[in-house]
Amino acid sequence: MVEKKTTKVAAEKKETAAKKTAVKKTCAKKAEVALNAENVGFKAGDVYQALAANGAAMTVKEIAKAAKIAEEEVLLGMGWLFKEGKVVAAEGKVTLA
Repeated sequence: MVEKKTTKVAAEKKETAAKKTAVKKTCAKKAEVALNAENVGFKAGDVYQALAANGAAMTVKEIAKAAKIAEEEVLLGMGWLFKEGKVVAAEGKVTLA
C-alpha cells in the first residue's frame, strides 16, 4: 500500500514538472524603424501633428500614444523638428516653438 502512494505522488510531481517546462516564454520584439529621410520626415510630421492637435507640451510617451507610433519613431521625428527649430524642450516635455 505504501508503495502505491509514493508512486502516485511521484507521478503527480513529474506531471506538474512537465507542465511547468511546457510553458514557453517569449519576449516581445521591438519595432524595426526604417532609417531613411522619407520615413524620418513622415515621423516628424506625425509628431508635429500630435503636438499641434494637443496644443500643450507633451512627453515622448504621450506623443507616441497620440500619434500611434513607437517611442523610437517619436525620437526620430523630434530630432528632425529640433534641427529645423520647430520644437523646444522644457521640463522633460516638448512643445511647438
